[in-house]
Amino acid sequence: MRTSRFNPSRHRRQNGSAVLIFITLLAIMMMLIAANSSALLHLHRELKLLDRRQVERLNASQTNATTTAIAPLKPESK
Repeated sequence: MRTSRFNPSRHRRQNGSAVLIFITLLAIMMMLIAANSSALLHLHRELKLLDRRQVERLNASQTNATTTAIAPLKPESK
């Protein structure tokens, strides 16, 4: 009768390394999400600034215009 050689310590090491790899990948994903969120916030601010400057520029040059441009309505904050 042959018994299989099963080493439980090796099995635990493999499980531990899988958990470590999973946690590392999760941490990398969280850092990417934080970086994208920050970039999105900066782009939103820059877009608002560009919109404000364009409205000011259009209001300043009224040589051919009959009406003035108005700023877009601010969306309600959630």
